Amino acid sequence: MNWLGPQEWEAVALSLRVSFWATLAALPLGVLVAHALARWSFPGKQVLNGLVHLPLILPPVVTGYLLLLTFGTRGPVGGLLQDFGIVLAFRWTGAALAAGVMGFPLMVRAIRLSIEAVDPKLEQAAATLGASRAWVFTTVTLPLILPGIIAGSILGFAKAMGEFGATITFVSNIPGETRTVPSAIYAFLQVPGGEGSAMRLVIVSVVVAMGALLISEWLARRAANRVAGT
Repeated sequence: MNWLGPQEWEAVALSLRVSFWATLAALPLGVLVAHALARWSFPGKQVLNGLVHLPLILPPVVTGYLLLLTFGTRGPVGGLLQDFGIVLAFRWTGAALAAGVMGFPLMVRAIRLSIEAVDPKLEQAAATLGASRAWVFTTVTLPLILPGIIAGSILGFAKAMGEFGATITFVSNIPGETRTVPSAIYAFLQVPGGEGSAMRLVIVSVVVAMGALLISEWLARRAANRVAGT
């Protein structure tokens, strides 16, 4: 990407770093929540489903403000973490947290649909042979939903790359620390002559988003064909 300037490349590199860790941290919880929503029956299931999808409905600024209240240095969780030397507010790790929260609903939805496409009789057959729930999930369900997990991860990664409202509210727009691609685009548009840099970053964002959508659609079709062939 030689056509990107130093500040632009810095924003792209930080966005990739933030999105990678946001996706990696959210994935285990995303698989667990998706499996619970797809297979389990428990009180408060609809409440959990609503909470999972809440970031898609709320204005991103509201989500960012709630994160600041919770994980800021004066928040209940942030204050506790600070005692252990962990600070999230106005740090790149906080940007990863905000990006992970915003991408979490897309990740869970893709994985949940993949799990629901698996015939429960396959899992029941393994259970009747004496396999535990964990073993059934590991040996039967997981291989079948792997394309869905990958698709969900890609969607979550792409959403994290494009996250702006929650991130800038929670961690501000600090060059080299929290200035991701969307924040950099906003910053470049505020200064005279910054339109060229902003446009180059817009092109990067469009390419990443379109690539993620195409790959996730391909993986979703592959998962459907794989399940249909079982």
